[in-house]
Order: sequence, then structure tokens, then C-alpha cells
Amino acid sequence: MQFSLVSGDAAPVSGELLVIPLFEGELGDAAPAPLATADSSLDGKLRATAAQEGFKGKVDQSFLLHTLGRLGSDRVLLLGLGHRARFQPEVLRLAAGRAAKTAQRLKATSIGFRVPATDNAEGAVRAVVEGLELGVYRFDKYKSSAREEKGAPKLTRATLALPPGTEKSRALEDALALGLKLAEAVNWARDLVNEPPNVVTPSRLAQAAQQAAKEGGLHAEIGGRKEIERLNMGMFLGVTAGSVQEPRLIHLVYTPKNAKDAKRPPLALVGKAITFDSGGLSLKPTEGMVEMKTDMAGSAAVLAAMKVIGSVVKPPFPVHAFIGACENMPSGTAYKPGDILTARSGKTVEITNTDAEGRLVLGDMITWAGEHGPSAIIDLATLTGACMVALGNYIVGAFGDDDATVNSVLEAAKAAGEEMWRLPVTDLQKDALRSEVADMKNSGERWGGAINAALFLKEFVGDVPWVHLDIAGPSNSPKERGYLNKGATGVGARTLVELVRRRAADVASLPEPKAAAPAKRAKAKTARSS
Repeated sequence: MQFSLVSGDAAPVSGELLVIPLFEGELGDAAPAPLATADSSLDGKLRATAAQEGFKGKVDQSFLLHTLGRLGSDRVLLLGLGHRARFQPEVLRLAAGRAAKTAQRLKATSIGFRVPATDNAEGAVRAVVEGLELGVYRFDKYKSSAREEKGAPKLTRATLALPPGTEKSRALEDALALGLKLAEAVNWARDLVNEPPNVVTPSRLAQAAQQAAKEGGLHAEIGGRKEIERLNMGMFLGVTAGSVQEPRLIHLVYTPKNAKDAKRPPLALVGKAITFDSGGLSLKPTEGMVEMKTDMAGSAAVLAAMKVIGSVVKPPFPVHAFIGACENMPSGTAYKPGDILTARSGKTVEITNTDAEGRLVLGDMITWAGEHGPSAIIDLATLTGACMVALGNYIVGAFGDDDATVNSVLEAAKAAGEEMWRLPVTDLQKDALRSEVADMKNSGERWGGAINAALFLKEFVGDVPWVHLDIAGPSNSPKERGYLNKGATGVGARTLVELVRRRAADVASLPEPKAAAPAKRAKAKTARSS
């Protein structure tokens, strides 16, 4: 979509649909200028009719009115933002998403959006842009009806009118550009997750990583089974053993152009990438398997974030992404309950459930990431149904025992509009992973399942500050909501970008650059592209 900013109290706002967001109480005598102007052009009918229909400006409320040619727009849409005192940019982002979906239903090609006056004009502009761009997203490429409607009108242009008294500036233009770039990347991640598993295989995901590297100015290293064997990633090899699809080892690197900055410890991002999870020999029931194409949503979010980090944010420290992509399938060669696998770290793991596979691949990836001397490791994974039981469909579970790092991620998530809740990583649950024949089991008791999974991952972290984000619920929306469609959400990408932006802004707190410590093990030779 093409976006433009206009400013000035009497700035014209072009578009077939005029959108005016309102806080509670603003429909009355204290109407903001954009509403008062539109209402005057409609002889007072806009406010009166909205009031008769029960519109009060509450969150999720909307009111649509045809202007009958009395305004420059065919229709005007009022959107509720709730109480001003409780306003967060996410409220505006969700409202903009609803506006985009309304415009689509009306087959409008252009929209005029009156940005509300808030304490943070840049945040408001970015929220509107993200909400509109995310809201127009649809995944319908495999529907015959969509192909038949290929030439149908689509929302392609949005004009954002700044609040009265707010003038255009470089900062506002930058906020618009960042919001658009980020929303486009999230939609790209949504596509990856929504694609069927016969399309997005480990090889196809590796191709997507190379695409992200090209667009983000990153260095990409892609390896196969031989490289995984050379790195002694026994857990990764165990999970992929039952599939005919070749696994892929993916490593993306953003390096600052400044030589001094390039020597700083990198931030490591790790994404789970099980492109299809049947459960292996611990086979899932059919209803639990249908959506398992989404088990690579963590890697999609990491790749989307890397595109924006490399092309827009460009922080004064390196950022690495580590992804192990494979399928978890049952066959005569599949790993079995009772097997003992040896991780890259040297730990041995007794397999008690082949459907607890994501943590196995992540364990080897986290070990590998730690060998690059990172300042912190953040992993994203659709890891446990237990986290969904605890937090539902829209809240990410956050784990970690380094308070400063966990809090920085939670603050970034709040600013990005992605809901997260911290859960404990406690040794009280450690007995659940105790094995009689190996260093640990890969799956414990039912109770505290999300904590048990986090404890398993912690065994491979070492002394590096680490945060584990369990996105099993929020990675896939069960229904349309705001800027979300039913299906993949791209959750996590916005948080990662915001985290990097905040770390980049706080250069003074970054560790001083120093020579990188030698890796504990020799790096594998991998196919390279940049």
C-alpha cells in the first residue's frame, strides 16, 4: 500500500473512505476538529446518527455512514479508542486494522485516516501504518474465488492527516517508513507460516532465508545434513531422521559497517523451524496435526525481523539468526521413544516423547549460538500446548532468569503491541526431566509443561543472558481480530525489531568491543550467499 502524510488544520484528506478515530466522550460537545468539520458538512447528521446507534467511542466500536456526496469521501467511519487515559498505540493499531478490513469489504481503493492527537505523534503514525498494512493482509492464493476476483478493486492508497497543530517532520516520515517496512515483513512471515507444508519444506525455508538476507543486506550461510553432522548436533539429527526432506542449517548475520561496532558481542536470535510436525512415532491425533505447518512460526518471525534489522534499524552491534529447519515424521528410520541422543554440548538425552522435538533442535541451536560469544540469546518457538492452556491464544509466555534481559524484552513487546507474560523458570520442576539412563529426559510430567520445556532449553544456554518466548498460542489467530486474520499472525517479529532498536539507542550501555573468543568447536563449512 502507498502511504502519504498531510498536515495543517484544513489539510484535505482524500479517499473513498474517511476514518475518524475517537476517544470516549469526544462525540459530544468536545468534538475534535476533524469530527466537527465532517459533521458540519453533513448538517450535524454524523454525530446525531452515531449517538442514536449507540456509538460512544468505546474500544472495538465502529459506526459507518454514507455521505451521499456531501463530503470528499463516499463514506465516513468512526472508530472507538476507549478512554484516553488508558490509551496504548496497540489500541490504535487494532482500530486501523478494522478500518482496513472495512475498506476491503466496501471495495474501496483509497482511504483517508485522521490520526488522533496523542502524546506520541510518531507512535500514532507508526501504529496506523502498521494496522492498515497488516489489516489488508489476506492469504487466499489457493482459492479459485480469489483468482476469479484478481482484477477486483483493492485498497492501495492511504492518506494520513496529522492532528491539528502537528506538522510533517523527518521523524514522522521515518516512523511511517519503519511501520510500513515492519508490517510488510510481518506479512511476509505470515505467508511463510500460512503456506502448506508441501510448499514450505526445510529447503524452501532456507531459500526464504536467502531472500531475507538479500533484502536485508545480510550474510547467509546455509548448510545441510553433512554440516549438521560435522557440528555434532545429535538432537537435531535425531528429529530429522524420519523424514525424506533434507534438513537445513541456517545462519544469517548482520554486521555493522563500522569496524569497531562490528567487534561488539552479537545479539543472537534463535527460531524454531519444524516445517511439519506429525509428532513422529508419538503420533499426534489428526485434529492436532492439521495446523502443524505453523510449527516453524518462530523461524518466520526471526527471518522477518532480520530483514528489517539489516535494512532499516542497522544497529551498532552484530545480530545473528540461528535456525535448524526439518520435519518430524514417523518412518522406519525415525528416532524412537527410549533412544538416547547426544547433543552438541555433549549432554545425553533420553527420548520419552518424540512429539517433544522442538526443544531438541533448539537445544543444539542455542549451544551453537552461545559459541559465538553473544551478549544475549532470544529464542522464539511454538513450543508447548501447556503455554496455550495457561495464557490462551493471544499472550506469549516469556521465560528467563536474567531479570534485566527479560524485562528489556517485555518492555519492547509492550511498545510493539505484542502481549507477553513472564512465567517462572524454577528448579522446583527440574526432577520432571530427571532420567535414570541419561543426563536428562526430553519430556517430563504433564504438570508445568511449559516450564519443563524452558528448563530443558536452559541446560544448553550456559552463562549467557537468555529469554525463551513460547509463541504456541499467539502464532496463529483462531478468528479475525483488529489487524489479525484467522491464521498466521507473524507474532514476535515486531518485538525483536523494537528490542534491537532500543539496544541500539542505548549505545552507552553496550559492552566495549573486544576480540571475539575462539569458538569451542570448529565451525562447519556451509554454502554461503550474501
